[in-house]
Order: sequence, then C-alpha cells, then structure tokens
Amino acid sequence: MTLITDSEIRTVNGISLEQQERICNFIQGAVYCWCKNRKDEWFSIRDLMGGENFNWEGTPLIVLYEKHRQMGKSQNDSVSDAGKDSGWLVKRVINDDQREFQTKKEDLVRKYRWIK
Repeated sequence: MTLITDSEIRTVNGISLEQQERICNFIQGAVYCWCKNRKDEWFSIRDLMGGENFNWEGTPLIVLYEKHRQMGKSQNDSVSDAGKDSGWLVKRVINDDQREFQTKKEDLVRKYRWIK
C-alpha cells in the first residue's frame, strides 16, 4: 500500500470497468503532473479537476456526472456526487501508485502529498 496513513478505499458503482479504467488513467496523468510541477505540495481532487478544470465535458470524468443525472438528481447534486466519486477514484489511483503518498483530511477534503 502506498498511502502512508491507512484510509478506506471504496468502489464507485454505476460505471463500467472500462470507464473506471479510463478515469483512473486520466487521474494518474494529473497526479504525475502535480508531483512533477508542485513538489512537496498537498493536493486534492479539487486541485486536479476543480476550479478552472470544472467542466469535465470531453474527459473520461463526464460519465460520473452523467451517471447521477440519469438517476434523476439535480444538476447541483450531480456535480457534488460526481465530485465525491472522483475523490474515491483518486484515492484508488494513489493507493495503486508505486510511489509513496501521505494523506490527511483537512477542511472536509482528503488531501495527498508525494513522499520523494
């Protein structure tokens, strides 16, 4: 396990294995970029895929939003729940990474930092 602190890893339901793999590969690329360009800085899924990267259209992550919309949830609830799903997937990606990461929960958000 590459997370220094024990932390629960959950499964994201309602998407195919292929969709999950595409999302995880996409997230892995974002994690690699963060670690290369922002060494020693903590990050969360919000840092990788929120803010200016909020619009997931055209990315593998859009299926998370669409899943919740198809369940009849409002736009705001779908955005929120897709964000939670992406948080579980980033945790899985980091846990499966060959490098070591610290993790902590701060301001109700799970954060990570690469240990060189």
